[in-house]
Amino acid sequence: MIVGVPKEIKADENRVALLPFAVQRLTNLGCKVIIENNAGLGSGYTNTDYINSGAIVLEKSSEVFAQSDMIIKVKELQSNEFNLVKEEQIIFTYFHFAADKQLTDNFIKSNAIAISYETVQSNDGSLPLLVPMSEVAGRMAIQNGAKALEANVGGKGLLLSGVPGVEPATVTILGGGIVGMNAAKLAAGLGSKVNILDVSANRLKYLDDIMPSNVFTLYSHEHNIKEVLSRTDLLIGSVLIPGAKAPKLVNREMLSILKPGSVIVDVAVDQGGCIETSKPTTHKNPTFIIDDIIHYCVANMPGAVPFTSTTALCNVTYPYIEYIVKNGLKEALLNNSSLAKGLNIYKGEITHQGVSDAFNYSLTKLKDILK
Repeated sequence: MIVGVPKEIKADENRVALLPFAVQRLTNLGCKVIIENNAGLGSGYTNTDYINSGAIVLEKSSEVFAQSDMIIKVKELQSNEFNLVKEEQIIFTYFHFAADKQLTDNFIKSNAIAISYETVQSNDGSLPLLVPMSEVAGRMAIQNGAKALEANVGGKGLLLSGVPGVEPATVTILGGGIVGMNAAKLAAGLGSKVNILDVSANRLKYLDDIMPSNVFTLYSHEHNIKEVLSRTDLLIGSVLIPGAKAPKLVNREMLSILKPGSVIVDVAVDQGGCIETSKPTTHKNPTFIIDDIIHYCVANMPGAVPFTSTTALCNVTYPYIEYIVKNGLKEALLNNSSLAKGLNIYKGEITHQGVSDAFNYSLTKLKDILK
């Protein structure tokens, strides 16, 4: 099998999908690995690092796509990559199809195969390829939210921790999953008052057991959300339904409950966002203001810390890549239920319920594809 790694071209995206150690392991298995010129530079890895590990470096992404059986990426295909995809080619990356109809429709037309990192799911319900980036994003949500609260960028002028004699800021987190838990850890560690809301009583009990005394758990429903917004300085949206569009928990009318200069960081924006007024932004232009509320909605936050993010991501994606290389795609999907849940589109057929539901498209069952 020929594995290709193009350079990421999404705005301010510096991660790379494969590290030199993985290249060496794949080549030892008899796999040919090709990588685009300087694809790893933003994460601290040179062409020489890859060549010494056994990779072949090609100048253009079009060459990488043209020669590869499986493409490994970090972010979803960008519009100028659509026409590079070959029929029956495997693309393994974060897709977030449910939030992007254009991407979904174009991929269906390509007759290629999409395996999405974010829907690979273990038997216990965990999302092993999403966890490390969720950990990074949760911590960065607090880091970036704290910056946005500064007066020089339009915020209230609050320090999250406060100082002796001055009350700390209040952080509210919608969703107690990996993103929410990591956001709460960092915010609590800085000394903020932290509210974390979730719909799972068991999850709230777990969070209540492990979090410090300045973290308060609340069951998530509209009444509690409205009540807590009135005393919130920084709101973190971290709701996730695997492979599906995020539910809207805060509508525009509810923004009036927040005080002017408050900040929203919607980590769920790559799945459509859980705040009605959210829209994707970039690292270069990360914020916008609606109704005097600052919105930070960067869809690839972990891309700002590429060394950390790339290393964490490649550590967890590599075993699945190797499994596909060793077994071939069909056998890998048949024998690995976690990987099978990552299959979103197969040669024009949607195979994931969340993507099907998002656009009311027909769903094809995996067993009908692999028979």
